[in-house]
Amino acid sequence: MPELFYPEPQVPLTSTGVLLLNLGTPTAPKPQAVKAYLREFLSDQRVVELPRWLWQTILRGIVLPIRSAKSAHAYSSIWQESGSLLLSGTQNLTSALAKSLPADIVTRFAMTYGEPSVRLVLQQMKQQGVQRLLVLPLYPQYAASSSGAALDQVWRVLLKQRTQMSVHSITSFFDNKNYIRKLAQHIENYWQKHNRGQCLIFSFHGIPQAHHTAGDSYVQQCTSTVQLLVEELKLAKDEYHMAFQSRFGYAPWVGPNTQDLFMQLPKAGIRKLDVVCPGFVIDCLETLEEINIRGRTDFLAQGGKEFNYIPCMNEEHEWVAILAPLVEKHLHSWLTE
Repeated sequence: MPELFYPEPQVPLTSTGVLLLNLGTPTAPKPQAVKAYLREFLSDQRVVELPRWLWQTILRGIVLPIRSAKSAHAYSSIWQESGSLLLSGTQNLTSALAKSLPADIVTRFAMTYGEPSVRLVLQQMKQQGVQRLLVLPLYPQYAASSSGAALDQVWRVLLKQRTQMSVHSITSFFDNKNYIRKLAQHIENYWQKHNRGQCLIFSFHGIPQAHHTAGDSYVQQCTSTVQLLVEELKLAKDEYHMAFQSRFGYAPWVGPNTQDLFMQLPKAGIRKLDVVCPGFVIDCLETLEEINIRGRTDFLAQGGKEFNYIPCMNEEHEWVAILAPLVEKHLHSWLTE
């Protein structure tokens, strides 16, 4: 008979913990590993909102056989000797954040899909005595398919806890002053070290138009982030574009599409282009392969002369300066009890 609830640890539950959540990564840039990862990721109904019986038929019969090998090739182009950059970057960021928080705060990370799983990490945190938990998805702008899917994993674990943790979540920080200021400084620092382009594209991961129409707040939050960054950077209207990348399938997605801009801007006289991805905390497949490799190739092939991808802040001290005050603010009532 399957267990109704997870076993409870035989330790006092008196500690406070912080859990960072990121998307996840295959274990290797190989078709089978990528297939396993994509099966879990694309089976989430937060990601693909189709009837399960219909989508699973399409996913297993068409999408996975075709996309696994193609995605594996893309992952292999950015894979490092140490493994996945997304995994190592999230590990490093978690370690750096832990050092900036009070020593008795248990700070861990988990992945929405793949390993380390939310279930495993929360069980380990409970073994460390964590009863009060602050959850922070590493997505500045909330989308049901990213932050919502990540938080769902936490709620699923809570349903199986006999003694449930007290939980508080930070669903977004798209207009956080430290986030805007530090990201603007990061962009300006890049410009000081490299040639500044004629135009800056703010590229965000896209969502289906149907999600936006149904009330997802993502596009509005992305727009607010861009407006605040434009003010901080003092950009004129003709010096930037906001766009959405990573379009998947045949249904309409929110636009304009980043890849379309890479094809169109050289014809409009933009020969030197900068691209930054404000919605990504850690560089990953979508930034390094989709933007910095394929996007660069498309832009230069259409007559562009210079393409500069401004890397994510990754685990640099800027992110700790953003996240530590945010976390401490939300932990304040627990820490002062």
